[in-house]
Amino acid sequence: STMFMFSWYVLMVTIVILAIVSWAMMTGLTSNHKSYHLLSWSVVEIFWTAMPFSIAIIVGIPSMRLIYLMEEKQPIVSVKTIGHQWYWSYEYSDFNEIEFDSYMIPTNELKNNEFRLLDVDNRLILPTDVVTRNLITSLDVLHSWTLPSLGIKMDAVPGRLNFVYIQTFKSGLYFG
Repeated sequence: STMFMFSWYVLMVTIVILAIVSWAMMTGLTSNHKSYHLLSWSVVEIFWTAMPFSIAIIVGIPSMRLIYLMEEKQPIVSVKTIGHQWYWSYEYSDFNEIEFDSYMIPTNELKNNEFRLLDVDNRLILPTDVVTRNLITSLDVLHSWTLPSLGIKMDAVPGRLNFVYIQTFKSGLYFG
């Protein structure tokens, strides 16, 4: 929610800047009064130098606070996700080293209520209302691990360990 409020804050700052610049442009274009001594006026130069600096401070301080708040959380559950060609492997290292592979169900084996290209034979199960760290990597080529309904997408890159924190507040079946 803090990130959401920050985006609205930045939007309001941007709208105020747009309004001021638009007003100044329209006033300057529609005015018959021309002031040639503004070409060397140092007050204007100080203003257009100080104004971007102050805007950067106004936006920068809250964003630095958000970066601090987004530091690594202490997850209760960690899941290692490994992308392979045509399937994913999952490892729950916190619970007796549980490991399994998840293959997509072939179209000719689908039941009536299953979705083509979405249903798998072994689903990843995540707890509700618990911070879960998902460590994502690949063994062969680039893969994209995603849960669109939760707004989560992370690339699985060979030789690199990416991570994403997941916390679901509503139990259900999420396809990705």
